[in-house]
This record gives sequence, C-alpha cells and structure tokens, in this order.
Amino acid sequence: MADLDLHHLTDRHVAAGHGPDATTSVLPSVVRSYHLRAGEGIDGLSLRTRAPRAPDEGEVAVAVRAVSLSFRELLVVRGQYVLPVKPDVVPVSDGAGEVVAVGPGVRRVRPGDRVTATLFPRWLDGPLEPAFLPQLGGSLDGMLTELAVLPEDALVPVPGHLSYAEAATLPCAAVTAWNALTGDGRGLRPGQTVLATGSGGVSLFAVQFAKALGARVIATTSSADKERRLRALGADEVVNYRATPDWHTAARDLTAGRGVDRVVDTAGTLEQSLRSLAVDGHLAFVGSLSGDWAPVDPRLLFGVAATVRAVAVGSRAQFTAMNEVVAAHGLRPVIDRVFPFEEAREAYRYYASAGPFGKVVIEVG
Repeated sequence: MADLDLHHLTDRHVAAGHGPDATTSVLPSVVRSYHLRAGEGIDGLSLRTRAPRAPDEGEVAVAVRAVSLSFRELLVVRGQYVLPVKPDVVPVSDGAGEVVAVGPGVRRVRPGDRVTATLFPRWLDGPLEPAFLPQLGGSLDGMLTELAVLPEDALVPVPGHLSYAEAATLPCAAVTAWNALTGDGRGLRPGQTVLATGSGGVSLFAVQFAKALGARVIATTSSADKERRLRALGADEVVNYRATPDWHTAARDLTAGRGVDRVVDTAGTLEQSLRSLAVDGHLAFVGSLSGDWAPVDPRLLFGVAATVRAVAVGSRAQFTAMNEVVAAHGLRPVIDRVFPFEEAREAYRYYASAGPFGKVVIEVG
C-alpha cells in the first residue's frame, strides 16, 4: 500500500474519526488482508479485499508496513498452537507500521507515529494472567494486512534508528528473549554467563541483549558459518553441537567447571541445559522446535537448585524496557530475507524449510 498523503485526499481514501475527541485522518477505500483457518497449512492462506473499519473508542488504525514470521506462525497454520485461534483469522502477531487514524479518547499516539503492537494487547504489566491471553494472529486478528485496527494500549513506539522491517521483528522473538533474561525478578547481572541454544530468532536476540547487559555469552550452533555470525553478534564462545554432542560439558569447561548462570533454551534440550547450569542457575524454557522433548530427571533440578521458567513472550512494560536498551545500544535485528506482500505464502514456505539465520520479513507497504 502506498504511503498515505494526509493533505491530498483521492477517491481511494475516506475520512475517519468519530466525535470531538477523534483525530481525523484518511483510510484507504479498500484493504487487502490474508486469512486462514488453523490446521489448513500454508496453502490455506487466502488474500482478500474488504472495506476498512474506522477506529472506535480507544482504538487506532495502523497502516502496516512490515510483518515478520516466527515459529508461532507455523504452529498456527499447522493447527498446533497452544492457545485458541479463531476461524478465518488474519494471521501473524508481529508487525510495524504508521498510525493513520485514531478513535475518540486516544491520547498515547497520533497520526504519523511509527508503532509496533504487543502480541498480547491486554498484558500491560505484571505477571501473565488468564484475562491477558487474547493474542494477535490467534484469538484476535493479526498483522498480515494493509490496515490493522488495534487498541491504543497495545502500541509501542518504534526505536528511532530502526526501519519498519526491523521493528516488525521485535514483538514475539525479541520480547521473549528479553523476558527470558530479565523477567524472573532477579534479572541478568553484568559479569554473569548466559548460554543461548541454537540460532533461531529468540536466540539471536538473546545473544545481543545479554552482551548489551554486560554478560559473557556462550552460544550453540550446527555450522562453522553460523559460528562466525554468532561471534559477530557478540557471542564470546560458540559450541558446535554437531561436533560436540555433549555441549553441556563444553559449557562447563568454558566456565572452569562452574556452569552458566542462565540458559535460554529454545530447542527443548532441557536435560543438557540443566547439566550446563551453575548452582542456583536459571533456565528460561522457550519451547521446542520439534514439539517434543524427553522426560527430565527431577534430580537434575535439585542437583543445581535450578529455577526453570516457561517464557510466554512478555508484557508491554517489558517491551518498552527492551526498546530502551535497543535504542541505547543501537541494536539491529538480524533479517535473513524480505518478501513482498503478494508472496506471503512463499515467505512462510521459506521460513519453514530454509533454516534462516535471522528473521523472515514480509513488506506490506
């Protein structure tokens, strides 16, 4: 969708805004959106055209400029996502764009602002509660559309140095990595050692954030090329888990036998992660790429007095705190490949099969 000219209306645009508190702007006369039913696979994605909906009380219309894919999106199309997915949903939780219209009572943003949205729009701060579980691209329509109407409370400003494509990578993978490192009440401290497993989106952000927060960073990967790229991102040590299947032993060797203070486990390798931990260490369990993991011997937990915490993305407050660090350190997300909006299915297929190093982005407008 081309940039909207707020000063020269054409017959493709209609005015938006309700009542004296509304800010009048323009909306396109038609909007293209992708839709799917969970479990129908990537081929079930369909592109449709509809009339736009003007924002109501407390809502904001965002012209989406870019979205990014995460493993969550594959679970949705496969019908394996753990949370409810509504029929005929507009998919994808992660996106960034420009505010083009606001409804009555909106005070936090105005037309022209560059924003992203939290995956859980109702989770503003504090611990996750059942009332906060509605999520974009699941029980709520998501961001794979030219125009998204969102609650103003869900929106987070884009760090000034990031493009829309870069900002679109933040809501799921980046906030998950941030929560994994800082969300346990104690937080990562300078001088501690962090181990990030693999080179998926969450792990790449974990490497960058941990380094920015003053930690020593160990990463695991499967190839020499990825090892080089992880070191360039800030990893101090990289263990090739194909060459060294007992990578937990290597992690202990790299810490003089003590073990690491924190593990960000994105692969479901819980037993090895626990064996790599120092006493009173923290294991942030993000998930498993296969969807399966072996049973864990409880004695491993007691052996190091470990804390194991399942991480479910994060709140708006965590997103905001993370963005402050992103801006202060000039951090940039890693993007593997960018697809045009019309090739969304191809983007999904590439993400599912290519093993990308970094995020796969779909540019919308």
